[in-house]
Amino acid sequence: MLTDRLGERLPDWPGAVRQDDLPSLHTLAAGIDRDLGAVTAGLTLSWSSGAVEGHVNRIKMLKRQMFGRAGFQLLRKRVLLA
Repeated sequence: MLTDRLGERLPDWPGAVRQDDLPSLHTLAAGIDRDLGAVTAGLTLSWSSGAVEGHVNRIKMLKRQMFGRAGFQLLRKRVLLA
């Protein structure tokens, strides 16, 4: 399902998991059921927000490194130069 983008198979999976004796997977299946539409779209559609999340992660790391040391101007310079 993950590599071949076969999200349409997802609705069958939680039912199969509940029949097995694996409690930790039951919790995962319940979480998937709560937002089945979004998870199916994530497994089916070709676009991703991974690049944006990577930039946000990098900026947060720079901000954590500078916590309490300087103001916005220095943070801005580090983000632009990093």
